Amino acid sequence: MSNPFAVDLSNIWKRFPGVVANAGASLQVKKGTIHAVLGENGAGKSTLMNVLAGMYRPDEGEIRIGGSQHWFRSPSDALAAGIGMVHQEFKLVPSFTVAENIVLGAAERIIRKGSVESQVEELAKQFGLNIDPARPVWQLSMGERQRVEILKTLWRNAQILIMDEPTAVLTPGEADELGNVLREMANTGRSVIFISHKLHEVKEFSDEATVLRDGKTVAASLKVEDTDTSKLAGLMVGSSPVTTDRPPPRERGPSLLEVRGLEALDDRYLSAVHDFNLDVHSGEIVGIAGVSGNGQREMAQAIAGLRPIKSGTVKINGNDLTNALPVERFGAGLGYVPEDRLGVGLAPRLSVTENAILRNYKGLRQGPLLIDDKMSKHCRDIVEKFGVRTGPLDEPIAGLSGGNLQRLLVGRELSGEPKVLVAAQPTRGLDVQGVKAIQDLLVAERAAGVAVLLISEDLDELLTLSDRLLVMHSGKIVGEFDPVNSERNDIGAAMAGEAQT
Repeated sequence: MSNPFAVDLSNIWKRFPGVVANAGASLQVKKGTIHAVLGENGAGKSTLMNVLAGMYRPDEGEIRIGGSQHWFRSPSDALAAGIGMVHQEFKLVPSFTVAENIVLGAAERIIRKGSVESQVEELAKQFGLNIDPARPVWQLSMGERQRVEILKTLWRNAQILIMDEPTAVLTPGEADELGNVLREMANTGRSVIFISHKLHEVKEFSDEATVLRDGKTVAASLKVEDTDTSKLAGLMVGSSPVTTDRPPPRERGPSLLEVRGLEALDDRYLSAVHDFNLDVHSGEIVGIAGVSGNGQREMAQAIAGLRPIKSGTVKINGNDLTNALPVERFGAGLGYVPEDRLGVGLAPRLSVTENAILRNYKGLRQGPLLIDDKMSKHCRDIVEKFGVRTGPLDEPIAGLSGGNLQRLLVGRELSGEPKVLVAAQPTRGLDVQGVKAIQDLLVAERAAGVAVLLISEDLDELLTLSDRLLVMHSGKIVGEFDPVNSERNDIGAAMAGEAQT
């Protein structure tokens, strides 16, 4: 009798200095199925997938592919065994065509351009991946780029596809299309491993699910159709699932953030934001939805003073701060949580305490000198209030997990008691309980009269928290929606640029 498992990982241990990422984890994936891998941030999902994809060698354990035992020394070994992985960050050369990217690295083959393009076209048609092999990648949307990554694995005849948070950069419509593609792959006998924190997608796309917690497998090969989302969430966190309730309606106050005619350039000096107008009032959360790369990052940086404003005005609490420095905007009541926490928000080589006080020295110094005791107390207050898990406070933050870095950053910004808060991806990288903690803090800021601008790629988060929902596409606002009474499909169409108002 043939082995029913395309993938059989048994008792996998992987240790890093001071951390046990996988502690006897197991995973069994049947041939021709879509299998979800769930777990909180730090549960060991990515490490286990990196072991399967040949990027990490396990310290202990057994890897069987199609019943045969394997020991991967590199991703090339894993690919030779039929395993391909599509990462969150796409590995494509923008100036190359789709076909050129697909064959890149296949040095053992004799490459004929026409032949490759026809092969790619045939593969794309077989799996419903509509793409032009001759188009340069820089012209493609994020959803189209993901299709190229999938085609790269199919062209190399991968029978097992690992997808890490595949819908993070997709519109709802593109996510539905991806689900159809994955199902078609499963129908051809391939196996798909689907890593996601979006439980409704797990229910919609997957046949079975495995849940990891603290590096261990706590539930294996659950039949998704027989398991409700609350049970999955409870298994992930080890207790009753936590959710953020929609904040009750409240009367908003005056406009505290006013943006008119904003234009800003991207890092290549091309227009990223134009004709951008926005008002955020005291006591409301305004959500910004949009597919990644449509000017959200540049817009937030321009408001925060981290990117030059080519034209237009930014007013905070009635003060024109268009040309003000970031420190002046902070002094005027602006709090800013950037999406790039280590590149912009925090300094990796500085200590936890030093990072905690970077934006606010009030009450922490005597004359020109900072007082150690006051600095330490301020930092401890943030660590305790926001649940930051850390070692000694005088150690560099580089050793903190992504979720704890985000908690420290959000805590620091809120400790400054802002009047306006611009939060870009504030819950990215957090576990379920961490997401709830940050979302509850945003709701509390709203209740305290703060004007909150929430930029997120998680549409569910935006629909839950926002009083008003704006959609950004190609650098400007293209639609405004009532989060309670709007259809997801209409919002998705606006995100794709198909419905403009």
